[in-house]
Amino acid sequence: MSVPEQYRKYVAPAGQRPVYPREIELYDEADPIVHVPDPYNPTAFVAVRRSQLLPATPTPPRDLSPQPLFDPKAQRMVAAGIGSGVALWGGGQFLIGAGQLISSLSGMGALLFFLALAGGRALLVRPQAGKHVEVHNYNRGFGRSTTIL
Repeated sequence: MSVPEQYRKYVAPAGQRPVYPREIELYDEADPIVHVPDPYNPTAFVAVRRSQLLPATPTPPRDLSPQPLFDPKAQRMVAAGIGSGVALWGGGQFLIGAGQLISSLSGMGALLFFLALAGGRALLVRPQAGKHVEVHNYNRGFGRSTTIL
């Protein structure tokens, strides 16, 4: 007795075309297909089996407490800059005042020096008693004058 030819999935009987060139997959035999965004084209989607997807990792909880409007470190830096500027300005004002003080003292020292010279001259050179000096000045035209003692 002859045995019939063994069934081969992708081979059609002699003289016929295969009805299904690909393997037929039943719904219960494979994972469902899901569509995920294409990494190279964000507007397109790619069909992927669910078993090939990586499990989604939960995102860590976020801190939703309100943040300060300005950074505290930046505030300290700005305050240090302004404080050092004010301190340097105050130091400059102090030096201006010290310069004025020294200037006034030197002016007063010059005044005292000249007063001491005048006082010393007055003490050392005494005018002679009873001596009278007359000066006569005669002015003429065109800026000419004659002085007689």
